[in-house]
Amino acid sequence: MPEVIVLATGGTIASRHDESGAAVASDTGSELVESAGSVAGVTVTVQDVVSADSSALTLEQLDAIRDAVGCALRSPDVAGVVVTHGTDTMEETSLLVDLSHADPRPVVFTGAQHPADSPDADGPVNLAAAIAAAADPVHRGLGVLVSFAGTVQTVRGLTKVSTSAQQPFSGGLPVNELGGTAPHRLMGKPVPVSGVRVDIVASYPGADGALLDAAVAAGARGIVLMGTGSGNTTAAMADAVRRALTAGVIVVISSRIPAGPVDAAYGGGSGAADLVAAGAVLSRRLRPGQARIVLLALLAAGVDRRWIAAYLGR
Repeated sequence: MPEVIVLATGGTIASRHDESGAAVASDTGSELVESAGSVAGVTVTVQDVVSADSSALTLEQLDAIRDAVGCALRSPDVAGVVVTHGTDTMEETSLLVDLSHADPRPVVFTGAQHPADSPDADGPVNLAAAIAAAADPVHRGLGVLVSFAGTVQTVRGLTKVSTSAQQPFSGGLPVNELGGTAPHRLMGKPVPVSGVRVDIVASYPGADGALLDAAVAAGARGIVLMGTGSGNTTAAMADAVRRALTAGVIVVISSRIPAGPVDAAYGGGSGAADLVAAGAVLSRRLRPGQARIVLLALLAAGVDRRWIAAYLGR
């Protein structure tokens, strides 16, 4: 009988309402598994790693979750791993794990849109489906996956696009469209990201670049610019990007738009074409949260700018 290890990290799936009516992570991993019920033909082992709302996770805790996945896969008897996680930052943590996950065995993230004590609680169904997906050999070699609301998809390109829909995620590739093709692994081994500072700075009408300058002054080694449209900004923000690049900070251009490629199509002094000409890097597919994770991981590993540009520019 295949064994699946469930790593619990908190999130809405583990939350219950307190006296004030606010949802707070409180259920243990064992309680989550009990609520999901038994999955036919699968033995489940549980480990509590973190208990937090995913919006509050630190880089040290992201490192700890990734390390816990690696430890769980040390046993050859384990068929796969499930990580229960909050949806707010599931796209970031799952990608961090994926970047160095070379093991063919499935690692499947899941969570919930409704707390455990809600009449519409979706956590038990999602967790049962994730355990089944992690035990299924058909998911071997596909990297880290997210199982949510009846869909299993890859994590690269994943974005949370709804705060309330039963299926909050879009942008990953459904596994039934992969044709058995494994996504490219970026790193050979995990490197802690907790010692690296990378900030996200948003562009908007009238943005003057002060926040980007502040990120540089605070010691950021990299900055992800959340551009408008296909990666554009204001003239003042473009000047701040040039100052950051001159200071040796890597600037990655992404977009606040959930879908579509980021492209150096516009000029005029502040378009993405101007930023690329100045030395910025385009994140063509990954949105700001995931682009930041890639930049964190590559800077932590000591990878130079050209490889960062090559990966994010695909």
